[in-house]
Amino acid sequence: MTISAFAAGLATSGMLVHGASALLATSRCCAGKPAAPRDDNPPPVSIVQPLCGVEPFSRETLASIFALDHPDYEILFCVADAADPIVPLVDGFINAHPGVPAQLLIGDDRVSANPKLNNVVKGWRAARFDWIVIADSNVLMPQDYLRRLLSRWRGDTGIVCAPPIGSAPQNFAAEIECAFLNTYQARWQYAGERVGYGFAQGKTMLWRREILERGGGVESLGQEIAEDAASTKLVHRLDLRAHLVDRPFAQPLGHRKLGDVWKRQLRWARLRRATFPICYGPEVLTGGVTYLVAAAIAAPEFGASWGTSLIAAAVFWYGVEAALARIAGWPLNWRSPAAWFARDMLLPWLWIQGWAGDRFEWRGNAMTVAEEELVDAG
Repeated sequence: MTISAFAAGLATSGMLVHGASALLATSRCCAGKPAAPRDDNPPPVSIVQPLCGVEPFSRETLASIFALDHPDYEILFCVADAADPIVPLVDGFINAHPGVPAQLLIGDDRVSANPKLNNVVKGWRAARFDWIVIADSNVLMPQDYLRRLLSRWRGDTGIVCAPPIGSAPQNFAAEIECAFLNTYQARWQYAGERVGYGFAQGKTMLWRREILERGGGVESLGQEIAEDAASTKLVHRLDLRAHLVDRPFAQPLGHRKLGDVWKRQLRWARLRRATFPICYGPEVLTGGVTYLVAAAIAAPEFGASWGTSLIAAAVFWYGVEAALARIAGWPLNWRSPAAWFARDMLLPWLWIQGWAGDRFEWRGNAMTVAEEELVDAG
């Protein structure tokens, strides 16, 4: 077999897998998908939301959590430090919405090496209801947020989650973050769920209390450095599945610094490498650069010049992502192809750096994925 023939096979197979993953995601993420049916007697739900600092869209996300159309829900805001600047803002929202049961819980329960989980524990323990959502502070919740989560519960469900969808990008670095979150990570997460292997996502997690308690309780999520990885493994041990919500929820980005985008992606890469190394290994083959180069090398097999073959492959690769973004109603503009290409150029180096170290930073906390240090910290 010649090099060009091998490259042709690689390029063709990569393009087919890329297109298939987008098709699998499209059926679940379509913006025109019918709304979840309204339940005349939905169960009451507790929402536990860990907070840390004031974020650019804190007012918008706080407003959204108080505007849900669910008839019976409570909100348990969790803050580790009483001096956190988010406290007065939350108090103001609670006072302005007396019709929504909400309270602010302050304290830091050191049950793990994961600061977010330590912040969540008090909220879980205080929750009054059996259906409990753990939701990050930067989720912009639509009015039917809880209805959409509950509608995805099945007989084999252990957890329902929603990957974050980047929205409102206001500079090119934010566009690159959208490129990572939306047509790359969300696409692969939905494709994985459609073929029978769903992963939990910590941005939004809907639990039934008895399932998590059966798996060891909320403290058991500290067995991994990432609570969503621990959640995935817990539900799989119980022979249950992680399901994803239809039409995932937005995370407004605003302005981003490229360095912060890189640090966030590096953190997630090292977490994936530490918690699911077998799945992390092939990630280097999921970006477009490998297949665009292969298409150029394979040009003689396609009867075209290397430039024509490269352009045709790029049009197909990024055309697929554009179609997914348009159908799903995700951010799409003239800068998007450049952001997708920039992401794909970063992916191989990101993959290498995922293997190269154990340490990362999360909200000012120095953390590690090294197992021996996790044991000491826990």
